[in-house]
Amino acid sequence: MKYVAIIPARYGSTRFPGKPLVRLKGQPIIQHVYERVSNIIPDTYVATDDHRIEEAVLKFGGKVIMTSPDHKSGTDRCNEALSLIGEEYDIVINVQGDEPFIAASQIKSLQACFEDPDTEIATLVKPFTEDMGIEALKNPNSPKVVIDKNRFALYFSRSVIPYLRGVDEEKWLSSHQYYKHIGLYAYRKETLRTITHLPVGTLEKSESLEQLRWLEAGYSIRVGVTDIETIGIDTPEDLVKAEAFIDILS
Repeated sequence: MKYVAIIPARYGSTRFPGKPLVRLKGQPIIQHVYERVSNIIPDTYVATDDHRIEEAVLKFGGKVIMTSPDHKSGTDRCNEALSLIGEEYDIVINVQGDEPFIAASQIKSLQACFEDPDTEIATLVKPFTEDMGIEALKNPNSPKVVIDKNRFALYFSRSVIPYLRGVDEEKWLSSHQYYKHIGLYAYRKETLRTITHLPVGTLEKSESLEQLRWLEAGYSIRVGVTDIETIGIDTPEDLVKAEAFIDILS
């Protein structure tokens, strides 16, 4: 199978404007992401709507595609970028531009999901551990996933799912294996084309989670499991955490 990785990156983040170009240990965040991904997937592109990001990517030697400023999601941006690249690929991997610590094994876990011809869409989860604490589990910015015995997603939620009735919440992490969603996706080319034309469903409106649109429409999402912790950068406070994390890694 032929893979392409696309990294959607926009300048106008509500919580952290200009985030892709913010420097982490001397390099733009988008460069950290690009270099990690392109080491595994040679055909890696940044898809952006901002010439400042385009210029930064070209400066460090990356490949970049200019896309419309009107896209509502990274998935939509990936779909346009795929059309503009003009080559035929079997699988499209969508890597968020604010994940500078994405690991090679995580990308390979996504690829492994497509060894099953029934896989339409794939994503990753990481088990919550007791040491993370109940507040991490309850954090609405860290979506949770319930999966079935065949490792397909049953539901994603910003709430804690499942709710353990009759169990003190301080004991939830020791009583059940919860899974944290890592926002890394891969799609078969034909599936990507189709899901970008789906209307927003009631579940997505409720939780503000795009993947619920696909589940509600009847698509299956296979789940790969990783034990590697990543730090997505959504706010300036997250950048401070990332600086500390990169010091630990080095």
